[in-house]
Amino acid sequence: TKPPSVEYSLTDLGRSMFGPLHQLLQWAELNHGAVRAARNAFDVAET
Repeated sequence: TKPPSVEYSLTDLGRSMFGPLHQLLQWAELNHGAVRAARNAFDVAET
């Protein structure tokens, strides 16, 4: 016999998050180096 299956899908509200999330990921990719440099500078200043 086949076990019961469940199919999941996002609601319209969940799908509306794709645009803002995509923008956030693009920002993170573009600014990764600057964020890493700032974190390193902070770590050096703390020691």
